[in-house]
Amino acid sequence: MKDLIEFRADVLKAVAQSTRLKIIDFLRDGERCVCEIFPAIGEAQSNTSRHLKMMQSAGVLSRRKDGLKIYYAIKHPEILEVIDLVTDIVKQDIYGRHSLLKGA
Repeated sequence: MKDLIEFRADVLKAVAQSTRLKIIDFLRDGERCVCEIFPAIGEAQSNTSRHLKMMQSAGVLSRRKDGLKIYYAIKHPEILEVIDLVTDIVKQDIYGRHSLLKGA
Protein backbone atom coordinates (compact mmCIF):
# COMPACT_ATOMS: atom_id res chain seq x y z
CA MET A 1 0.00 0.00 0.00
CA LYS A 2 1.20 3.50 -0.81
CA ASP A 3 2.32 5.74 2.00
CA LEU A 4 2.05 9.51 2.33
CA ILE A 5 5.44 10.13 0.73
CA GLU A 6 4.43 8.21 -2.40
CA PHE A 7 1.13 10.10 -2.69
CA ARG A 8 3.02 13.39 -2.32
CA ALA A 9 5.46 12.30 -5.02
CA ASP A 10 2.52 11.42 -7.31
CA VAL A 11 1.05 14.92 -6.95
CA LEU A 12 4.40 16.59 -7.58
CA LYS A 13 5.07 14.36 -10.61
CA ALA A 14 1.62 15.25 -11.93
CA VAL A 15 2.53 18.93 -12.13
CA ALA A 16 6.21 18.56 -13.00
CA GLN A 17 5.89 18.77 -16.79
CA SER A 18 5.52 21.77 -19.10
CA THR A 19 2.28 20.68 -20.83
CA ARG A 20 0.66 19.97 -17.48
CA LEU A 21 1.77 23.36 -16.15
CA LYS A 22 0.16 25.00 -19.20
CA ILE A 23 -3.07 23.15 -18.42
CA ILE A 24 -2.99 24.23 -14.77
CA ASP A 25 -2.37 27.85 -15.77
CA PHE A 26 -5.29 27.67 -18.22
CA LEU A 27 -7.57 26.25 -15.52
CA ARG A 28 -6.73 29.01 -13.01
CA ASP A 29 -9.94 30.85 -13.89
CA GLY A 30 -12.14 27.79 -13.44
CA GLU A 31 -13.54 24.71 -15.09
CA ARG A 32 -13.01 24.26 -18.83
CA CYS A 33 -14.06 21.78 -21.48
CA VAL A 34 -11.38 19.62 -23.09
CA CYS A 35 -12.49 21.20 -26.38
CA GLU A 36 -11.24 24.55 -25.01
CA ILE A 37 -8.11 23.29 -23.30
CA PHE A 38 -6.14 21.65 -26.11
CA PRO A 39 -6.36 24.58 -28.57
CA ALA A 40 -5.50 27.08 -25.80
CA ILE A 41 -2.30 25.28 -24.84
CA GLY A 42 -1.31 24.41 -28.42
CA GLU A 43 -1.23 20.63 -28.01
CA ALA A 44 -2.97 17.78 -29.80
CA GLN A 45 -6.24 16.61 -28.25
CA SER A 46 -4.94 13.08 -27.64
CA ASN A 47 -1.81 14.36 -25.88
CA THR A 48 -3.84 16.84 -23.82
CA SER A 49 -6.34 14.15 -22.81
CA ARG A 50 -3.52 11.89 -21.65
CA HIS A 51 -2.10 14.64 -19.43
CA LEU A 52 -5.55 15.54 -18.07
CA LYS A 53 -6.24 11.92 -17.16
CA MET A 54 -2.87 11.61 -15.43
CA MET A 55 -3.47 14.73 -13.34
CA GLN A 56 -6.97 13.57 -12.45
CA SER A 57 -5.62 10.19 -11.32
CA ALA A 58 -3.10 11.98 -9.09
CA GLY A 59 -5.86 14.07 -7.51
CA VAL A 60 -4.78 17.39 -9.02
CA LEU A 61 -7.84 17.82 -11.27
CA SER A 62 -11.52 16.98 -11.02
CA ARG A 63 -13.53 15.78 -14.01
CA ARG A 64 -17.18 16.25 -14.92
CA LYS A 65 -19.12 15.00 -17.91
CA ASP A 66 -22.03 16.98 -19.37
CA GLY A 67 -23.53 15.20 -22.35
CA LEU A 68 -20.68 14.65 -24.79
CA LYS A 69 -18.45 17.28 -23.23
CA ILE A 70 -15.88 16.59 -20.52
CA TYR A 71 -14.90 19.38 -18.16
CA TYR A 72 -11.83 19.61 -15.95
CA ALA A 73 -11.09 21.88 -13.01
CA ILE A 74 -8.37 22.24 -10.41
CA LYS A 75 -9.50 20.01 -7.55
CA HIS A 76 -7.60 21.76 -4.76
CA PRO A 77 -6.87 25.49 -5.24
CA GLU A 78 -3.84 25.07 -2.98
CA ILE A 79 -2.02 23.50 -5.94
CA LEU A 80 -1.94 27.00 -7.44
CA GLU A 81 -0.14 28.24 -4.32
CA VAL A 82 2.47 25.51 -4.81
CA ILE A 83 2.93 26.51 -8.48
CA ASP A 84 3.14 30.19 -7.50
CA LEU A 85 5.80 29.42 -4.86
CA VAL A 86 7.85 27.54 -7.45
CA THR A 87 7.47 30.49 -9.83
CA ASP A 88 8.75 32.86 -7.13
CA ILE A 89 11.73 30.58 -6.43
CA VAL A 90 12.60 30.42 -10.14
CA LYS A 91 12.30 34.20 -10.54
CA GLN A 92 14.54 34.78 -7.50
CA ASP A 93 17.09 32.33 -8.86
CA ILE A 94 17.08 33.97 -12.29
CA TYR A 95 17.39 37.43 -10.71
CA GLY A 96 20.27 36.21 -8.54
CA ARG A 97 22.12 34.76 -11.52
CA HIS A 98 21.50 37.90 -13.55
CA SER A 99 22.82 40.09 -10.72
CA LEU A 100 25.88 37.88 -10.38
CA LEU A 101 26.64 38.11 -14.10
CA LYS A 102 26.15 41.88 -14.08
CA GLY A 103 28.64 42.26 -11.25
CA ALA A 104 31.28 40.07 -12.92
